[in-house]
Amino acid sequence: MYRSRADVVLAGRDECDLASEQSIRDLVRRVNPDVIINPAAYTAVDLAEREPELCFAINAAAPRVLAEEAARLGALLVHYSTDYVFDGEKPEPYLETDPIHPVSVYGASKAAGEAAIAETAGRYLVLRTSWVYRAQGKNFLRTMLRLGAERPELRVVDDQIGAPTSASAIATATAQLVEQHPDPSPGIYHMTAGGSTSWCGFAREIFASGVLANPPQVQAIPSSAYPTPAKRPANSVLSNDKFTHTFGFRLPHWKQQLEEVLAGMALTETNGVKR
Repeated sequence: MYRSRADVVLAGRDECDLASEQSIRDLVRRVNPDVIINPAAYTAVDLAEREPELCFAINAAAPRVLAEEAARLGALLVHYSTDYVFDGEKPEPYLETDPIHPVSVYGASKAAGEAAIAETAGRYLVLRTSWVYRAQGKNFLRTMLRLGAERPELRVVDDQIGAPTSASAIATATAQLVEQHPDPSPGIYHMTAGGSTSWCGFAREIFASGVLANPPQVQAIPSSAYPTPAKRPANSVLSNDKFTHTFGFRLPHWKQQLEEVLAGMALTETNGVKR
């Protein structure tokens, strides 16, 4: 069912099949929005190597349809992309003007989605973010908390660098952006947390917070010790300078975002709600 708060309409999987062009067009034409925000994506990076057609349908074809429908309405489309459009070989933070070179099916599908949106020449923002996590669902934070409660030691990759960015910070920043800049210049912008760390550093910071009574030891390992079907960029750090200069604000540092997410989880548990 649709859930509405004020003039915001939220549509879930029951209302829209992102692998179906007709389903997407039907939804947009029923709602007739002024702004379309698309946080949905096929994000199973390793599984995408075996399901490229489905991955491209959701990450490339669906954004194209949304962009076409947005252009028809004169609506603003806000779409999220990823650091995985880069190969990770650059030693410095990536700029929006840097050439893309995805090294996985997932990255290639997101790059194709970016291109499809740009080709419609409508009103759009593509916001590249990275290492997204939240208090619920399947993500790195939840995996670390689960495994950390089960094992005395965890081995975590230490040679992939990025900026862990919480879904709540992304949502807050997007709302601020749309409210303060209702007619922004179309284009791609990097929108990630401040600072950077490795997956190992992120894990250690999670457990340093005291969220577990008996936290595990976190051992640093190279990517070669944890092979995966899909290759990951070694450097996923994105420069946020263009975003800041254009919109006048930045997302908080990744450590601050983590503190806020963990504090919210603790409050939820204190109130007796299962997290």
